[in-house]
Amino acid sequence: MRLSRVYVDQPLADMALTVIAGPPARHVLRVLRLRRGDPLVLFNGDGWDYPCTVEEREGDRLQVTLANPRPGLPECPIVLTLVQGVARSDRMDTIIQKATELGAARVMPVLAGRSVVRLDARQAERKLAHWQAVAVAACEQSGRARPPLIDAPRPLPDALTALEAEPTRLRLEPAASRSLASIDPACGRLALLIGPEGGLAPEESRLADAAGFEARSLGPRILRTETAALAALTVVQSRCGDLQ
Repeated sequence: MRLSRVYVDQPLADMALTVIAGPPARHVLRVLRLRRGDPLVLFNGDGWDYPCTVEEREGDRLQVTLANPRPGLPECPIVLTLVQGVARSDRMDTIIQKATELGAARVMPVLAGRSVVRLDARQAERKLAHWQAVAVAACEQSGRARPPLIDAPRPLPDALTALEAEPTRLRLEPAASRSLASIDPACGRLALLIGPEGGLAPEESRLADAAGFEARSLGPRILRTETAALAALTVVQSRCGDLQ
C-alpha cells in the first residue's frame, strides 16, 4: 500500500501528539479518506519525514500521534534555479510540477516581452500562492522533503541582475552551437533561462548574453516552453544530478 504524505506548515519536531487543521486536514479526511489507526507521513520542509497515526477527528481538525522522525530524501547535488518565462496557466502548472519532481531548488518566473501572460500585482500574488501549492503537491507525490523556492514573477532584467552571483548561467537557444548535454558534470550550481511561449526577443537574448547566460541547444527541433523545461531539467539532472 502506498503511504500518503501530506505537507503541513507547522513545527513537528519533539512532539508526540499534534493537531493539523485547514487544507491539510481536509485533504486527509476528504481526499485520502483516512480513518483512525491509518498511517500517514507529515513533512514541513525541514528535511525530515514524520510518520504518524491518525487518531481523533474534530470537525475539520485532526489529531495524530507522531512516531520517530526520519531523514527525508536528500536534495539533488546540483543547486538548480529554473528561470522560466511565465506560460499560460496549465502549462506553467506543468512546469512547476515537473521542476519540483526533477529536483529544482528554485523556480524564478519571469515576464518577458513575448509573454502571453500579463499580471498585475494582485494577479501575481494569486499566481504565486497557486504555484507554491502546485510545488507542495508535487513534493507529496514524489517523496521530496523540501519544497523548492518559488519566486514571485518579476521582469526578466530584474531576474538577470538577481542571478549575477551564480557561477554557471545558461539559456536555451535552438540555434546555439553548443549542446546543453555538454555541461560540466561537476557543475554544482546552475541558473537555466527558458523563454515563454514566444521565446526571448532578440534584445532580451542580447541582454541575457551580457549578463553571462551562455546559449545552449537541446537539438534541432523547436520545443514548446513546457517541453523545453522538462527536457532541459532531465538533461541537467542526468549529467550533474541524481537522475539515473
